[in-house]
Amino acid sequence: MEVDFSGIKVIGFDADDTLWVNETYFREAEEEFTSLLENYETKNKIDQELFRTEIDNLDLYGYGIKSFTLSMIESALDISNNQVSQTTLSKILNLGKRMIAHPVELLDDVEEVLKELADKYRLIVLTKGDLLDQERKLDRSGLSEYFHHVEVLSDKKEMNYKNLLDHLEIGVEEFLMIGNSLKSDVLPILAIGAKAVHVPFHTTWAHEEVDPSVHTNDHLTLSGIKDILKYL
Repeated sequence: MEVDFSGIKVIGFDADDTLWVNETYFREAEEEFTSLLENYETKNKIDQELFRTEIDNLDLYGYGIKSFTLSMIESALDISNNQVSQTTLSKILNLGKRMIAHPVELLDDVEEVLKELADKYRLIVLTKGDLLDQERKLDRSGLSEYFHHVEVLSDKKEMNYKNLLDHLEIGVEEFLMIGNSLKSDVLPILAIGAKAVHVPFHTTWAHEEVDPSVHTNDHLTLSGIKDILKYL
Protein backbone atom coordinates (compact mmCIF):
# COMPACT_ATOMS: atom_id res chain seq x y z
CA MET A 1 0.00 0.00 0.00
CA GLU A 2 1.00 3.63 -0.48
CA VAL A 3 2.16 5.26 2.73
CA ASP A 4 3.17 8.78 3.59
CA PHE A 5 5.19 9.15 6.75
CA SER A 6 6.52 12.59 5.84
CA GLY A 7 4.73 14.26 8.75
CA ILE A 8 5.91 11.81 11.40
CA LYS A 9 8.01 13.28 14.19
CA VAL A 10 7.46 10.74 17.00
CA ILE A 11 7.59 6.94 16.78
CA GLY A 12 6.17 4.73 19.50
CA PHE A 13 7.39 1.16 19.93
CA ASP A 14 5.61 -1.62 21.70
CA ALA A 15 8.02 -3.61 23.87
CA ASP A 16 7.03 -7.25 24.36
CA ASP A 17 7.37 -9.24 21.13
CA THR A 18 8.25 -6.08 19.22
CA LEU A 19 11.61 -5.22 20.80
CA TRP A 20 12.24 -8.48 22.65
CA VAL A 21 10.84 -12.00 23.06
CA ASN A 22 8.01 -12.34 25.56
CA GLU A 23 5.04 -14.50 24.62
CA THR A 24 7.25 -17.53 24.00
CA TYR A 25 8.09 -17.68 27.71
CA PHE A 26 4.41 -17.52 28.68
CA ARG A 27 3.64 -20.47 26.39
CA GLU A 28 6.53 -22.46 27.88
CA ALA A 29 5.27 -21.71 31.41
CA GLU A 30 1.76 -22.78 30.42
CA GLU A 31 3.10 -26.11 29.19
CA GLU A 32 4.82 -26.71 32.52
CA PHE A 33 1.71 -25.58 34.39
CA THR A 34 -0.49 -28.11 32.60
CA SER A 35 2.06 -30.84 33.35
CA LEU A 36 1.90 -30.01 37.04
CA LEU A 37 -1.89 -30.46 37.04
CA GLU A 38 -2.21 -33.39 34.65
CA ASN A 39 -3.57 -35.62 37.42
CA TYR A 40 -6.63 -33.40 37.80
CA GLU A 41 -7.74 -32.52 34.26
CA THR A 42 -6.95 -32.76 30.57
CA LYS A 43 -4.46 -30.37 29.02
CA ASN A 44 -7.16 -28.67 26.97
CA LYS A 45 -9.38 -28.12 30.02
CA ILE A 46 -6.46 -26.76 32.05
CA ASP A 47 -5.55 -24.34 29.25
CA GLN A 48 -9.15 -23.15 29.02
CA GLU A 49 -9.44 -22.67 32.77
CA LEU A 50 -6.20 -20.72 32.99
CA PHE A 51 -7.18 -18.43 30.12
CA ARG A 52 -10.61 -17.79 31.63
CA THR A 53 -9.03 -16.95 34.97
CA GLU A 54 -6.49 -14.61 33.36
CA ILE A 55 -9.23 -12.68 31.57
CA ASP A 56 -11.39 -12.51 34.71
CA ASN A 57 -8.42 -11.11 36.64
CA LEU A 58 -7.34 -8.42 34.16
CA ASP A 59 -9.38 -5.69 35.85
CA LEU A 60 -7.88 -6.65 39.21
CA TYR A 61 -4.25 -7.37 38.38
CA GLY A 62 -3.69 -5.93 34.93
CA TYR A 63 -1.19 -7.49 32.52
CA GLY A 64 2.20 -9.08 33.10
CA ILE A 65 3.99 -11.97 34.75
CA LYS A 66 2.78 -11.28 38.30
CA SER A 67 -0.83 -11.29 37.14
CA PHE A 68 -0.19 -14.48 35.19
CA THR A 69 1.39 -16.17 38.21
CA LEU A 70 -1.56 -15.28 40.47
CA SER A 71 -3.93 -16.61 37.83
CA MET A 72 -1.97 -19.88 37.64
CA ILE A 73 -2.24 -20.30 41.41
CA GLU A 74 -5.97 -19.54 41.39
CA SER A 75 -6.55 -21.93 38.50
CA ALA A 76 -4.58 -24.68 40.22
CA LEU A 77 -6.75 -24.35 43.31
CA ASP A 78 -9.97 -24.35 41.28
CA ILE A 79 -8.99 -27.26 39.01
CA SER A 80 -7.87 -29.39 41.96
CA ASN A 81 -10.82 -28.39 44.15
CA ASN A 82 -8.27 -26.96 46.60
CA GLN A 83 -6.42 -30.26 46.79
CA VAL A 84 -3.24 -29.11 45.03
CA SER A 85 -0.16 -29.64 47.18
CA GLN A 86 2.05 -26.95 48.64
CA THR A 87 4.90 -28.43 46.62
CA THR A 88 3.00 -27.84 43.38
CA LEU A 89 2.03 -24.30 44.40
CA SER A 90 5.68 -23.63 45.16
CA LYS A 91 6.63 -24.90 41.69
CA ILE A 92 4.04 -22.58 40.14
CA LEU A 93 5.49 -19.62 42.04
CA ASN A 94 8.92 -20.57 40.78
CA LEU A 95 7.62 -20.61 37.21
CA GLY A 96 6.70 -16.95 37.62
CA LYS A 97 9.99 -16.06 39.27
CA ARG A 98 11.91 -17.79 36.51
CA MET A 99 10.01 -15.79 33.89
CA ILE A 100 10.84 -12.53 35.64
CA ALA A 101 14.52 -13.46 35.90
CA HIS A 102 14.77 -14.61 32.28
CA PRO A 103 17.44 -12.80 30.24
CA VAL A 104 16.10 -10.30 27.72
CA GLU A 105 16.36 -11.65 24.18
CA LEU A 106 16.24 -8.87 21.60
CA LEU A 107 14.47 -9.58 18.35
CA ASP A 108 16.45 -9.47 15.13
CA ASP A 109 17.60 -6.06 13.90
CA VAL A 110 15.92 -4.10 16.71
CA GLU A 111 18.99 -2.20 17.89
CA GLU A 112 20.07 -1.44 14.32
CA VAL A 113 16.65 0.07 13.59
CA LEU A 114 16.59 2.14 16.78
CA LYS A 115 20.10 3.43 16.16
CA GLU A 116 19.12 4.49 12.65
CA LEU A 117 15.90 6.22 13.69
CA ALA A 118 17.04 7.86 16.93
CA ASP A 119 18.80 10.71 15.11
CA LYS A 120 15.76 11.49 12.98
CA TYR A 121 12.78 11.00 15.27
CA ARG A 122 11.72 11.20 18.88
CA LEU A 123 11.38 7.58 19.98
CA ILE A 124 9.21 6.41 22.86
CA VAL A 125 8.25 3.05 24.35
CA LEU A 126 4.52 2.45 24.84
CA THR A 127 3.86 -0.88 26.48
CA LYS A 128 1.52 -2.45 28.97
CA GLY A 129 2.18 -4.84 31.82
CA ASP A 130 3.80 -4.65 35.23
CA LEU A 131 5.75 -1.41 35.71
CA LEU A 132 8.66 -2.93 37.63
CA ASP A 133 9.03 -5.84 35.22
CA GLN A 134 8.93 -3.63 32.12
CA GLU A 135 11.44 -1.19 33.60
CA ARG A 136 13.68 -4.12 34.47
CA LYS A 137 13.48 -5.57 30.96
CA LEU A 138 14.20 -2.22 29.33
CA ASP A 139 17.24 -1.78 31.56
CA ARG A 140 18.52 -5.29 30.76
CA SER A 141 17.90 -4.79 27.06
CA GLY A 142 20.50 -2.06 26.76
CA LEU A 143 18.07 -0.02 24.62
CA SER A 144 17.23 2.78 27.07
CA GLU A 145 19.57 5.28 25.43
CA TYR A 146 17.47 5.35 22.26
CA PHE A 147 14.22 6.46 23.91
CA HIS A 148 13.07 9.91 24.96
CA HIS A 149 10.20 8.58 27.02
CA VAL A 150 8.91 5.26 28.40
CA GLU A 151 5.26 4.73 29.32
CA VAL A 152 3.79 1.58 30.86
CA LEU A 153 0.04 1.77 30.29
CA SER A 154 -2.64 -0.12 32.19
CA ASP A 155 -4.19 -0.92 28.82
CA LYS A 156 -3.85 0.07 25.17
CA LYS A 157 -7.22 1.39 24.15
CA GLU A 158 -8.07 4.52 22.21
CA MET A 159 -8.45 6.67 25.32
CA ASN A 160 -5.16 5.46 26.80
CA TYR A 161 -3.30 6.52 23.67
CA LYS A 162 -5.21 9.78 23.25
CA ASN A 163 -4.62 10.84 26.86
CA LEU A 164 -0.90 10.03 26.62
CA LEU A 165 -0.37 11.86 23.34
CA ASP A 166 -2.22 14.88 24.75
CA HIS A 167 -0.07 14.77 27.89
CA LEU A 168 3.14 14.56 25.85
CA GLU A 169 1.85 17.26 23.47
CA ILE A 170 2.16 15.00 20.44
CA GLY A 171 -0.26 15.57 17.58
CA VAL A 172 -1.87 12.46 16.13
CA GLU A 173 -0.70 13.53 12.66
CA GLU A 174 2.90 13.42 13.94
CA PHE A 175 2.69 9.98 15.55
CA LEU A 176 3.49 6.48 14.29
CA MET A 177 3.09 3.34 16.39
CA ILE A 178 5.01 0.12 15.67
CA GLY A 179 3.95 -3.12 17.33
CA ASN A 180 3.11 -6.79 17.01
CA SER A 181 -0.54 -6.66 18.14
CA LEU A 182 -3.35 -5.57 15.83
CA LYS A 183 -5.67 -5.27 18.81
CA SER A 184 -3.36 -3.18 21.01
CA ASP A 185 -0.85 -1.47 18.70
CA VAL A 186 -2.71 -0.88 15.43
CA LEU A 187 -6.50 -0.62 15.57
CA PRO A 188 -6.77 1.87 18.47
CA ILE A 189 -4.01 3.99 16.92
CA LEU A 190 -5.80 4.18 13.57
CA ALA A 191 -9.04 5.00 15.39
CA ILE A 192 -7.56 8.19 16.88
CA GLY A 193 -6.17 9.31 13.53
CA ALA A 194 -2.50 8.37 13.92
CA LYS A 195 -0.50 5.91 11.80
CA ALA A 196 0.49 2.36 12.68
CA VAL A 197 2.79 -0.41 11.45
CA HIS A 198 2.16 -4.05 12.26
CA VAL A 199 5.17 -6.35 12.71
CA PRO A 200 3.65 -9.75 13.61
CA PHE A 201 5.32 -12.08 16.09
CA HIS A 202 5.05 -15.83 15.50
CA THR A 203 3.09 -16.36 18.73
CA THR A 204 0.08 -14.32 19.85
CA TRP A 205 -1.81 -14.54 23.13
CA ALA A 206 -5.44 -15.47 22.46
CA HIS A 207 -6.61 -12.25 24.16
CA GLU A 208 -4.71 -10.21 21.56
CA GLU A 209 -6.16 -12.00 18.54
CA VAL A 210 -8.52 -10.05 16.29
CA ASP A 211 -11.39 -11.31 14.16
CA PRO A 212 -10.23 -11.07 10.52
CA SER A 213 -13.47 -9.28 9.66
CA VAL A 214 -12.38 -6.19 11.60
CA HIS A 215 -8.93 -5.96 10.02
CA THR A 216 -8.14 -2.75 8.20
CA ASN A 217 -5.94 -1.96 5.21
CA ASP A 218 -4.96 1.46 6.58
CA HIS A 219 -1.61 0.30 7.90
CA LEU A 220 1.60 -1.40 6.83
CA THR A 221 2.29 -5.00 7.75
CA LEU A 222 5.99 -5.87 7.66
CA SER A 223 7.74 -9.21 7.85
CA GLY A 224 10.45 -7.78 10.10
CA ILE A 225 11.15 -4.57 11.94
CA LYS A 226 14.11 -3.69 9.72
CA ASP A 227 11.73 -3.21 6.78
CA ILE A 228 10.49 0.03 8.35
CA LEU A 229 13.74 1.66 7.26
CA LYS A 230 12.47 1.49 3.68
CA TYR A 231 9.71 3.93 4.57
CA LEU A 232 11.34 6.28 7.11
